[in-house]
Amino acid sequence: MLYILACGMVFFPGLFCGLRKVLKSAFTHWSDADVVVVSERLVSSVHASLATVSGVLVVNTCRDVMNDRHWLVNSFVLFGAPYMAYDLYAMYLSHYHQQRLINNSAAHQNHSLQTVKAFLSKERLLVFHHMALLLVFMPIVLFFRRDLGDFFIACFWMTEFSTPFVSLGKILIQLGLENSKLHWINGVIVLCSFFTCRILLFPYMYWMYGQQFDLPLYSVPFHLPLHCNVGNLSIMVPQVYWFILLVKKAHRLYRRKVKDQGPKQE
Repeated sequence: MLYILACGMVFFPGLFCGLRKVLKSAFTHWSDADVVVVSERLVSSVHASLATVSGVLVVNTCRDVMNDRHWLVNSFVLFGAPYMAYDLYAMYLSHYHQQRLINNSAAHQNHSLQTVKAFLSKERLLVFHHMALLLVFMPIVLFFRRDLGDFFIACFWMTEFSTPFVSLGKILIQLGLENSKLHWINGVIVLCSFFTCRILLFPYMYWMYGQQFDLPLYSVPFHLPLHCNVGNLSIMVPQVYWFILLVKKAHRLYRRKVKDQGPKQE
């Protein structure tokens, strides 16, 4: 157990540091903010890909959604836990360098309590998300679920399927390709994958539970303990919020593109 945890503690920060060195050497004109942002996004994509593949493997193995076990579940939870702690630091570092580049003021030249507070204020939802996974989700999976529900844990991992596409969109913007066809295609994939894997996934899990116990979908919530429904709702609500933000952003970009093309067509 400790060995797997240690591997995660070395792998994700090590990958981040390695990518920063490679990108700094390959793109000498990039600022520290550019290097940190892209490095963070690449590591995030690696973690998301590992989580998605692990989720698919476990879901395809578990026939009994409540009782079937898979060794990968506890192992990947331990391996992935350090990623959440690392990612909080990486997101702070990204925020720090971006604000330092934008403001170019003495207040942002060095790390301070003020820069930490500014980060926590701006990214409070993501910080809460990461802390909840570390302090609530991980202990429940490892110690309090009585070895039940590997299938559902794996389903939650598959929500990460959209993350590499979200990261690719930000990297394309960083490369100045926000108006490229690739960026627009990736945007459509982001919306479709996010809606499918982060929102539709919840009724799918309830449906699978109903299939096993011969229950109609609408009655499944009434056969589950209250804390299960509350837990699922608390996870789904932020996903819906983020999806609405993505739709609004896509709509703004579409309107801007139409506006820019209008005079040319005339």
